Amino acid sequence: MKIEQIYTGCLAEAAYYIESNGEAAIIDPLREVSPYLKKAEQNNVKIKYIFETHFHADFVSGHVDLAEKSGATIVYGPTAKTNFETHIAKDNEVFKIGEITITTLHTPGHTPESTTYLLKDADGKDYCIFSGDTLFIGDVGRPDLAQQGELTMEDMAATLYDSLHNKILTLADDVIVYPAHGAGSACGKNMSKETFDTLGHQKEVNYALKASSKEQFIKEVTDGILPPPQYFAKNAAMNKGGYESIDDVYEKGLVALDPQAFEDKANQTNALILDTRDPQVFAKAFIPNSINIGLNGQFAPWVGALVPDLKQEILLVTEDGKAQETITRLARVGYDNTIGYLEGGMAAWEDSGKDIDQIESISAETFETILNTNNHVNALDVRKPGEYESEHLEATLTRPLDYINEWTTEVNPNESYYIHCAGGYRSMIAASILKARGINNVIDIAGGYAAIKTTNLKRTDFACPSKAMKV
Repeated sequence: MKIEQIYTGCLAEAAYYIESNGEAAIIDPLREVSPYLKKAEQNNVKIKYIFETHFHADFVSGHVDLAEKSGATIVYGPTAKTNFETHIAKDNEVFKIGEITITTLHTPGHTPESTTYLLKDADGKDYCIFSGDTLFIGDVGRPDLAQQGELTMEDMAATLYDSLHNKILTLADDVIVYPAHGAGSACGKNMSKETFDTLGHQKEVNYALKASSKEQFIKEVTDGILPPPQYFAKNAAMNKGGYESIDDVYEKGLVALDPQAFEDKANQTNALILDTRDPQVFAKAFIPNSINIGLNGQFAPWVGALVPDLKQEILLVTEDGKAQETITRLARVGYDNTIGYLEGGMAAWEDSGKDIDQIESISAETFETILNTNNHVNALDVRKPGEYESEHLEATLTRPLDYINEWTTEVNPNESYYIHCAGGYRSMIAASILKARGINNVIDIAGGYAAIKTTNLKRTDFACPSKAMKV
């Protein structure tokens, strides 16, 4: 028996490869399926099943492509309905892979079809569970994503409580918990950086499992949940209904365009110019009206949060050799309409003599001097509300990047704005969006709040904690 957790840090997502005696199963595969096919081919095994724990909202699963290319059967839990061929399992249905078995445990609450898969080894012993978004390490799934009819978030939380206590917590303490996500995912609020644990240890440390009653569980699980990113419902719909082949997405997007062809394509379409280079590299020279979302950060989730239309056509500016990786990561969250990339990158654009734009980026020390010598400074903190509430500079206003499409109208295009986040990644995203929307005087604070805290600003200049301004 072989179990491999395939963890993708930028999405905080875990897929699983399971193998026994010439047969394999994949749980919650990512959109690009070639790694699973290659692994099975190298090990000379046949992929028999693709198990889906639920209709994922935060990424597009690779189940449809993988089934077509491998001949494997897609399995969903009870109540799931799809627009493609799939096996809807019954509660406690058993599937055999080589010498091991996987049993369906219907565990609704995060979503109605949410299912946990119990793996038993060759001796019939309960070995591990693949808990999807029902049980995380340190947390449980948010209950607000799939409310139906008159069902409320509290109703779903109550259902989740029953699922946990009737189906999962009855298992032995040495059973290993393999969840679908880790820290950084928006599918929960208190996930650990650890990506697996024993059930017994989770009973001791997981706040949700330690709740003394169903009422307390509902209160704690529903408290402090932020609204889900706008792309969540759209990704769930793609997972239910099917999607374009990843091969077609590559064929359409991997089109190298010289600077003139790139410019012509941009003028002929309503394409978003997406620049995925490092924020500080972007600031020095970029194509006017392009948006910076760096590939080396939480790239796909930020695209999903900030670009409202999954059908938006996209033109890419990347570092050399990064076009295919960028297209892959966009497709993981449902953005399938990349229509080309700038051949030779920004060096080619600059060599062609075409216009460039810049964003001023200053050090935290320079920002300190500005604050000490000016009575009126527009300073925006684009971190999440919880980060701002924990500690912030009193001179700043909270303007979370997540909600920039809502608060941009408050910004005066005739004034200057200093922008920071925690370390500089999100502030450059915000600055580039504002710049593209006609706010020309935006200044990024390099290094963000981490750098600001190393300055000589007095400790009393920091508020901790402070209630964040609502936007």
